[in-house]
Formats: sequence, C-alpha cells, structure tokens
Amino acid sequence: MAKVNNRVKSTNDIELKDRLVAINRVTKVTKGGRTFSFAAIVVIGNEDGIVGWGLGKAGEVTAAIAKGVEAAKKNLIKVPVLRGTIPHEQIGYFGGSEVLIRPAAPGTGVKAGGAMRAVLETVGVTDVLAKSKGSSNPHNLVKATIEALSELRDAYTVARNRGISMEKVFKG
Repeated sequence: MAKVNNRVKSTNDIELKDRLVAINRVTKVTKGGRTFSFAAIVVIGNEDGIVGWGLGKAGEVTAAIAKGVEAAKKNLIKVPVLRGTIPHEQIGYFGGSEVLIRPAAPGTGVKAGGAMRAVLETVGVTDVLAKSKGSSNPHNLVKATIEALSELRDAYTVARNRGISMEKVFKG
C-alpha cells in the first residue's frame, strides 16, 4: 500500500494540549555512584484530528517532559475523525506491539487501555474500539497507534485518489 503523507506543516495557529503517557527513571552507574535521569514519552494534539508524539530525556522530570513536547511538535500528523470515530478498521505495528483500532457507534466511548487511550483521546476520537496485541511497552504502543492512525483515509480522499465520484466509492 502507498504511504499516506498527512504531516502537519505549521503549528503556529493550532492550540495543542499535551499528555504524559509514561515516565521512566534510568540509572547509570559510574565510578562516583548512581546517576539518575528520566525519559518521558508525551503525546500532543488539538483533539480535532491532529496528533503527535515525542520522547524527551533529561536529568529532571519537568525538563524531560518539556523536551518531549518539543519533539512531539515535529511529529504531528492529521487524522480523519468522522463524527467522533475513525473511518475504518486499521492495524498498526511497531516493534513487538500490534494494535487494532475499529470504529464504534456513538456513545460507545474510548475502549482502549493505557498508552493507546492517551493517543486516541488526544486526537479527538470519542468512540472507538481498540485492542493491543503483543508487547505492552508504552513507547511501542504509542508508535504503533500513531502508525495505525496515519494509515487511515476518509471516503473523500479515496475518491480523489481514484479519480471517481463519492457514490462509486460506496457502491463498490
């Protein structure tokens, strides 16, 4: 399948909200003792179809989160969100993680756990069914979920790419 280019070019006019997914304390043993540092994975989005993730590493938690937010602003993508759900079922892979996301009826809510929930709520999806298969590592789950969301296409995009009318997309 062809790779979909849905990167967001400018973040100047977008109101982004950040969400901390996971924080990891890392220890380095040196001659002088143990040195602690922190790695934070952050998801940002406008809750209206734009989402991005970033990883920040620093000696303090707040600095790591700030670096994660800055990294996330460079990884923004546009996701088609139709009436609070996604247009079709999609599977995403990254490392040992595999995620399945499915559209859901209005009122269902976000049926997802942990890192997947953070990504889906940040993008603005209110009704979705999601399943995590394989590794539950938050870093890989976030990346697999973003990968699945980046592969989504709405009916308008499909019609434009195929050069046909919207009616023909739904008829077959």
